[in-house]
Amino acid sequence: MARYTGPKCKNCRRFGMKLCSKPAGKCAWERRKSAPGDKSTQQHRRRISDYGTQLREKQKARAIYGVLERQFHNYYKKATRLEGVTGDRLLQLLESRLDNVVYRLGFADSRPQARQIVSHGHVRVNGKKVNIPSYQVRPGDRVSWKDTSKKTGLFEIVTNGMGSNSVIPSWLKVDPDNAVGEVVSAPRTSDVEISIDTRQIVEYYSRR
Repeated sequence: MARYTGPKCKNCRRFGMKLCSKPAGKCAWERRKSAPGDKSTQQHRRRISDYGTQLREKQKARAIYGVLERQFHNYYKKATRLEGVTGDRLLQLLESRLDNVVYRLGFADSRPQARQIVSHGHVRVNGKKVNIPSYQVRPGDRVSWKDTSKKTGLFEIVTNGMGSNSVIPSWLKVDPDNAVGEVVSAPRTSDVEISIDTRQIVEYYSRR
């Protein structure tokens, strides 16, 4: 299963924002605002081209959701076949990934950790084992913890406060006492945690 295994804060510095789950003051971007390998001063930095801006936004979205290029491109192609605005549909597909849902429900402190929880078989969807992080949830689906997994150290994330980054979006609801989440509706673009300019992503793929 392919995934990014590089330095956690490298993408934070590359995209100029905190994307990792490290505590405040521990992220490298908070200490060094420049991109990796960039030794130039602000006034000597080259202006980014339109293509560079589009590429940067696409790479940022990939970094946020932990998706490699081929899979991300497949999401885009699927979004173009769906009814509605392509960019909005792309975000819906990314937000509906099971690993992202586990994170947004507060069952994990970060998306990489949520991916590990799913791939190790700790969660159930509608009572059935699903260990595929990219599994697409639908309205009405219920996401819960495996009973035996509630005895592991990972479940302490739930018992200690439902994830340090948990701000439950409106399209999800959670029962904190039983650690069960439910998909109420399809994700909305306004509920996306970090701003992503999908127009730039659509333009990037349109020119290829």
